[in-house]
Amino acid sequence: MNRTEFIVVTAVILFVAFALGWFANWLVYRFTRVTRAEIGELDRMAQALHDAEETRDEALIQMEEQEAKLNARNQQLEAELRTAMEGLREARSETEELRDWIDKHQKKA
Repeated sequence: MNRTEFIVVTAVILFVAFALGWFANWLVYRFTRVTRAEIGELDRMAQALHDAEETRDEALIQMEEQEAKLNARNQQLEAELRTAMEGLREARSETEELRDWIDKHQKKA
């Protein structure tokens, strides 16, 4: 094989490799191409996701506000309970004192 034949064979091999590469690229593009309908569906899905995230954020804010209100109400009720328990203790103490006083006066009589 002389020099000219070698150059021609090398050029043909390179051209065939280029053609196969181009054809493979065209096939990959053809099978992975995104259609307008798919793009529209992706846009709708993105919008739905965005709306869902906004709704979730609003729900979280409302939940935190409700939790804060409930915590404040719970603290208020606990304070009222402590006050009522102290009043009950005082009433029991007074009742015991009155019973003792009544018992003393009944024994004298």
